[in-house]
Amino acid sequence: MEQINARSMLDAAAAASAQRQPIERRRRLSPAALAVTNQKVRRAYSPIVIAGAVRVADFVLLSLVGIALYFGYVTRLAGFHWEYVGAIFAMAAAAVVCFQAADIYQVQVFRGQLRQLTRMISSWAFVFLLFIGASFFAKLGGEVSRLWLSAFFIIGLAALIGERLFLRSLVRGWAREGRLDRRTIIVGSDQNGEQLVGALKAQDDSDLDILGVFDDRNDARALDTCAGAPKLGKVDDIVEFARRTRIDLVLFALPISAETRILEMLKKLWVLPVDIRLSAHTNKLRFRPRSYSYLGKVPTLDVFEAPITDWDLVMKWLFDHVVGAIVLLLASPVMALVALAVKLDSPGPVLFRQKRFGFNNERIDVFKFRSLYHDQADPLAAKVVTKNDSRVTRVGRFIRKTSLDELPQLFNVVFKSNLSLVGPRPHAVQGKLQSRLFDEAVDGYFARHRVKPGITGWAQINGWRGEVDSEEKIQKRVEFDLYYIENWSVLFDLVILLKTPMALMTRNENAY
Repeated sequence: MEQINARSMLDAAAAASAQRQPIERRRRLSPAALAVTNQKVRRAYSPIVIAGAVRVADFVLLSLVGIALYFGYVTRLAGFHWEYVGAIFAMAAAAVVCFQAADIYQVQVFRGQLRQLTRMISSWAFVFLLFIGASFFAKLGGEVSRLWLSAFFIIGLAALIGERLFLRSLVRGWAREGRLDRRTIIVGSDQNGEQLVGALKAQDDSDLDILGVFDDRNDARALDTCAGAPKLGKVDDIVEFARRTRIDLVLFALPISAETRILEMLKKLWVLPVDIRLSAHTNKLRFRPRSYSYLGKVPTLDVFEAPITDWDLVMKWLFDHVVGAIVLLLASPVMALVALAVKLDSPGPVLFRQKRFGFNNERIDVFKFRSLYHDQADPLAAKVVTKNDSRVTRVGRFIRKTSLDELPQLFNVVFKSNLSLVGPRPHAVQGKLQSRLFDEAVDGYFARHRVKPGITGWAQINGWRGEVDSEEKIQKRVEFDLYYIENWSVLFDLVILLKTPMALMTRNENAY
């Protein structure tokens, strides 16, 4: 009797262990690294996008001032003439070109006051001298209202100064919040690292925020601090560190001659969505100046660049939200019918939330129509759905085969912004090939998370979707996803989106 009770207790414990959710693997970080990751960090703003937006704002502002003055004064006396409007747009465009030539479209300049104002005033005056000279040689001086021209110069200048003062307060506020900083970590905590950190910190108007250094060595060559920057851990810790806090740049302080060590480290770090550079400040071998990119005066060699940044990121965001909203509106009748069918087919909620890998391995909740029986739900997808799986409902088989169960992910795209319309498909956090997790089965698997995942992708329209029951299937998905990341464009997204319906109808043999 006691043996029977003991056996039943063991069986119950085993069943409880099987039902327990698997624990996600997270690497331990040092106390110094945890102190950095626990700091509140806001999303970064792109200096390139800010400068571009200011150019547009300058053109629009000057055009509005000129046209308002024209309609307020000239048209009442001499009627409307399109030549004036054309001249206003030309002067506004010329002003933007002159401001660019004066080098005042830089975030560092926006923070100041005297420097940008003097250059702006002289450039604006040059535009008017240019316009007066062109009017004189074209013999149009008598047809241009001098009062309008004077008012345009004075009021336009006042509007520009007011805009720059407002921009200055904005930029300084963003700087205080850390939105304009490039959060940087240094690899190498020896004398080279100390020289590099010292050189970077000595520069004026630098946008680099050096968080610390990482180094694998524990001997006398490895310093605990480099010019005030603390050692945060080993190179293997960088991936986990970069997933807990925002990192924009990884900078190697190792000499180029340490080729083998650098390559070993790059194999670990290239999966991150950050810029990776090699510092050339201590190298005796010098290339042509154009071979380098510079951090202030420190020369560096680019190794990897973060994909889809600056204006590309803006274009992708607009594509996702504008096209996504249109698709959601068009798909809403179908989604209503699917929701009704799911509700009538089996008890339980209509929608199902599943943990997936998002951008930079962030854990996100992805919405789907429920296709499994509610009491057999698998939020982490620890068990892959296979052919004739008993957990799948009758309606579930149809919507999984046709991918209609994915339609609620449009809510993720339009409202939560943690998915894109097009990108690498987000896999479940416990997705496995047999007994191995996907990242254990394929080298560089996490590199597909360098961009935001998508509802559809290049791998899916090429037939690599559905059950993953062989190493080739997951390897091909990763290959196609990496090709998409390296060759992204808005047109590429559009092509994939347009090909998706046909691919779902003709390439669904692996979808269960």
